[in-house]
Amino acid sequence: MVKNCSGIGQFRRGTFDKILLGPGPSTVESRVLRALSEPTMGYLDSDFLAIMDETKNLLKYVFQTENDLAIAVSGTGSAGMETACVNMIEPGDKVIVCVHGYFGQRLAQVAERCGADVVTISSPWGRPVDPEDVRKAIKAAPGAKALGIVHAETSTGVLQPLGDIAKIAHDAGLFMIVDAVTSLGGVEVPVEKFSLDVVYSGSQKCLGAPPGLAPLTANGRAMEAIKKRKVPVQSWYFDLTLLARYWGDERLYHHTAPANMIYALNESLRIVAEEGIEKRWERHLKNAKALAAGLEAMGLKLLVDEPYRLPSLITVRVPEGIDEAALRKQLMSVYGIEVGSGLGELKGKILRIGLMGSSSNSRNIILLLAALGSILRSMGFAADLTASLDAARSA
Repeated sequence: MVKNCSGIGQFRRGTFDKILLGPGPSTVESRVLRALSEPTMGYLDSDFLAIMDETKNLLKYVFQTENDLAIAVSGTGSAGMETACVNMIEPGDKVIVCVHGYFGQRLAQVAERCGADVVTISSPWGRPVDPEDVRKAIKAAPGAKALGIVHAETSTGVLQPLGDIAKIAHDAGLFMIVDAVTSLGGVEVPVEKFSLDVVYSGSQKCLGAPPGLAPLTANGRAMEAIKKRKVPVQSWYFDLTLLARYWGDERLYHHTAPANMIYALNESLRIVAEEGIEKRWERHLKNAKALAAGLEAMGLKLLVDEPYRLPSLITVRVPEGIDEAALRKQLMSVYGIEVGSGLGELKGKILRIGLMGSSSNSRNIILLLAALGSILRSMGFAADLTASLDAARSA
């Protein structure tokens, strides 16, 4: 018998709601939570299939694509990465991966586990990959099949320009595999504009759903290559040819779909469509500029140069002599605000502040700046709180 188990209800009693301003998940709106709590349906129930169809169309809208395949993979954003890699990579394939942060490293590791001969292009954390480095790498790696790149590097807050790199890759005959986990729904993901072959994301960031699904789209060129593989896709669960038959007209059973998670994603995508995808991009950009202005006016330094800052995630350097972990702990314990710590070589050196989905609003910006400035002052850093709030309001 289990004793002294308080449960989630007891845990929440007497606590305040947390403000999620980390690298994800973002705040989930009440109507999405209501959708999540609706009665579960079977994976071939006609009503559930209608919800899947609507979700697929909404995903096409958010991805801004006419690709036949636009689905939600059962799993988090990392499942999207696995799906893209296991389908596009066969053992022995030469694959080029651009690494400018933690998740570029992970993409390279997943590609290696698929049996790829991986060639990496490295860029300092906090800076984007240079297209000329891509051109040189492709020239030095004849016969390469695909190029993998992170559009929005969650570990650094860099928004990687894709236009020149996509042209270089496609001119050389390579497929493009793109990680859009922290960009989809918060910034334009140019699937059609740059003919991106496979793009994956996560439900819990700018889309504002709970974690658990990985939106993914693949164009006809990519799907044709998958169908012509010499060996079967090494993962049965993530095989896109099988998933396409379940999400498409055949409705051939593949696995028990997480019905309630798809309800939640569907509702979050409806919210995106109601706001309008372009207006949503504009909101994220406007709020990111306001936060950046407030942080800099406070006396803090941002990690990423302005042209390459990711609107959904701002990274700020922790001042010399300030304990980053203690700072984050006070933000949570005193103000109920969650922000993220640095990863890899940036551990202890930066804060990662997410402004994603409904979390991206002016109220949260002012609350965060006031709380952060107050704590930094108590730690001995001369934060200019008045200038910070004035700059954010002006922006």
